[in-house]
Order: sequence, then C-alpha cells, then structure tokens
Amino acid sequence: MLSFEKLRKDEEILKFIEKANGVLGEIGYTEHGVAHAVKTGEDASRILATLGYDEHMCELAKIAGLLHDIGNVINRCDHAQSGAFLANDILRARDFDYGDVIDIITAIGHHDEKTAAPVTPLAAALILADKSDVRTSRVRSKETVHNDIHDRVNYAVFSSKLDVDREKRMIILTLKIDTLVCPVMEYFEIFLERMVLCKKSAAFLKCDFELIINDTRLL
Repeated sequence: MLSFEKLRKDEEILKFIEKANGVLGEIGYTEHGVAHAVKTGEDASRILATLGYDEHMCELAKIAGLLHDIGNVINRCDHAQSGAFLANDILRARDFDYGDVIDIITAIGHHDEKTAAPVTPLAAALILADKSDVRTSRVRSKETVHNDIHDRVNYAVFSSKLDVDREKRMIILTLKIDTLVCPVMEYFEIFLERMVLCKKSAAFLKCDFELIINDTRLL
C-alpha cells in the first residue's frame, strides 16, 4: 500500500486539494488547503494511536484526513459524500486494498456536521481532528475579520491544543481566545454544533470530551 508520505506528494491529490481550497476561498470560507488536510490527518492518527489502535489504522487516518475535503472542488454542498466518491477512485487507481478504501471513504463520507456521525473509530477520530482545527492561520485575509464571524473566531484563537489522555479516557481541546477580537459567546454561536459532535465522537471512542477556553471548562 502506498504510504501517507507518498500520497501527500502525489501531484493529482495536491491539485484536488488546491482547487477545492480555491473554490472555498471564492465563496468566503477559511483555509482548507494542504495545511488543514495534513493537520487533520495527523491529529486523527494521533488520537487513535494514543488510544491504542494499531499502526495500520493510524496510517488510514492520515490518508482520510488528507483527502477529506476534496469534494469541495465539486460543491460545498454534500462535499463529504462527493469527496468519498473521489477518494474511492483515487485510491483504487493506486491499487489500495478495497477494505482499506471502504474504511477511508466511510470516514470521509461522515465528517461534515450536517450529516456527520461517528460510525467507526476512524470516522470518530476524523471528526474530532477536523472540527478542532481552529487557528489564526486559517484566516485568508485580515480584511474579513470584522465582517465575517467565522474568520473573526478563527483569527481570535491564538493557541489551540488537542490532548488525548488514554488512562483517563479524555480528549481535551484547549483554546486561548483574544476576547478583544471575539467574545467567547461568538465561538459557541458557530461551533456549538461541532463541539457537540466532538463529544459524541469521543464517546464512540469510549472517552469524554472537554472544551477549555481561556482556562475555563465549558464542555
């Protein structure tokens, strides 16, 4: 099987990510490029590794993260499902084991909050990694910070850390938010649904989920 490290240098995959990110930029979304794809995959892999899943499953998590947003090149609407179809074609063309392909596309197809569900450990880890990627560097332009709540919230987060404690069965997202840029309430205005989904995904992995903002536990 081709490794994640080889796939992240694959010209076709990189072009899909680039074009999908460009589409989202045109309609006003934050960065969904290689940085987000790689971080999502690595965080999903780290979650599973810390909880004791095998190396093979952790490698699949990296690949799922890398490919999870390519469906945006077709349309933001239903991008999880269209991305799963695209990922199927890409991976099967590279002679991936069909069982591994099924695991990956199941996770991708269930990651968008409108239709998301932690139906497998891989899907749960992908949801947690994707929804916890909130950071200043995802904002494309400072010009939009005052007018767009999504950009304002991301821009206000100057520190973000996702921790996994295997012994305590805890998954903890710790954020530091500049409240002069964005009050904490605005974070919940757009991210509450995602945080509830993270809580469900952690529970699927037999863990509790905590959200800590500016040293205060909020979930």
